[in-house]
Amino acid sequence: MPRESRVARRERAMEFCRRMGEAYPDVQSALAFSNPFEMLICVMLSAQTTDAAVNKVTPELFRRWPDAPAMAGADVAELGEVIRTIGFWRSKASHCVSASQMIVADFGGAVPASMEQLVRLPGVGRKTANIVLNKAFGIVDGIAVDTHVFRIATRLKFTSAPTPLQAEQDLLALLPHELWAPVNEQWIHFGREVCSAQSPRCDACRCVDICPVAFKANGNPRPRTSRASRTTGGARRRGKGA
Repeated sequence: MPRESRVARRERAMEFCRRMGEAYPDVQSALAFSNPFEMLICVMLSAQTTDAAVNKVTPELFRRWPDAPAMAGADVAELGEVIRTIGFWRSKASHCVSASQMIVADFGGAVPASMEQLVRLPGVGRKTANIVLNKAFGIVDGIAVDTHVFRIATRLKFTSAPTPLQAEQDLLALLPHELWAPVNEQWIHFGREVCSAQSPRCDACRCVDICPVAFKANGNPRPRTSRASRTTGGARRRGKGA
């Protein structure tokens, strides 16, 4: 198979984004938030945790500590008890308090609205910062590459990068700026519903004609043969070899 040119890959990636826009035109974050501070905390808590699990703990969390000044003074252990039903709650509790303290000390109590400043906060990397900038401030400074986006970008050969951080740079170079904003939410839904890590539903995918590994992706179920057939086949092969 001839090597794909960069122009061809770019056109294929843009077509994929167009189809994602058709499939998920109005998709929104499932996280419940009402201001940039709540958005930041929700995204910090959502790492390796479902949005539904986060939404269960945040009403009480924000009732007790509604803003950065309040959370900056929280006892880490007490805050941890409120969020202990989500994954990695101990480290997340510490990061929530530490990030709030930095927001108060360095940014006057308001969540900063720049990538450079956001990634200074404890527990905040580019993925979290991209989501906060996009959803809370309407600023598109990159693409939030989570496990779903990383898997899809790799599977469709839009990147060969070994890490999500490096994959983001490949996607930014590949896609025009106007396509960056919806990538995270649309690709997450596509990854959950169709292009899953195990047993991707290639038979239900609208992008098989532009996917280089359609029906061959890791985890895709293959036609099964009965145990009897496998046994018979093995016996025939052994008999032929003898």
